Amino acid sequence: QVQLVESGGGLVQTGGSLRLSCGASGSFFSSSVMAWSRRAPGNHRVLGAAITSSGITSYELSAKGRFTISIDNAKNTVDLQMNSLNPEDTAVYYCNADGRPQFEYVYWGQGTQVTVSS
Repeated sequence: QVQLVESGGGLVQTGGSLRLSCGASGSFFSSSVMAWSRRAPGNHRVLGAAITSSGITSYELSAKGRFTISIDNAKNTVDLQMNSLNPEDTAVYYCNADGRPQFEYVYWGQGTQVTVSS
């Protein structure tokens, strides 16, 4: 059974840092692009950062320079280090695994709340 479980969310003050972690179970990890997306209140879910199993990364513009995505293929985990947080970063953060185009699956975690107070 495929599972993605996020942890590390919480409440932090403006300028603070949080580290989110996503643990994956199942045999899909090495064939997936792993990513962190977020959905702010009233908004659609948007991609924040992504990483391949070989470590190639990409970032959404507002995350670049503040967020760092990393992967541990041995542990099947993908982390998101978030620095210099501001209230606009308040959202539910989701981990996902995307196997396309080679494999037809996209898996999502349940999400973890990040709240940045001003």
